[in-house]
Amino acid sequence: MDDNTLKTFAYISISSYRIKAIKAMQEGNETPTQIANDSDIRLSHISKVLKELKDCGVAECINEQERKNRIYRLTPLGHEIAENLD
Repeated sequence: MDDNTLKTFAYISISSYRIKAIKAMQEGNETPTQIANDSDIRLSHISKVLKELKDCGVAECINEQERKNRIYRLTPLGHEIAENLD
């Protein structure tokens, strides 16, 4: 891992919510509701977690223009971090 990836990994690993959300997104594209259900995080917390993951380049929304049923996925950086979380 390079230095930036290592810093991002450290940022992710200090939050159980971020870890759970990343693990929930490993299987593919997910809506916030699916991520909440898969990770046992309340839906009211998911939007904050997803914003944090987007801001650090780990996740992305593939249909940002939609108001409902947005779909999120891991970026290549997100996949690399997810592989090292286990």
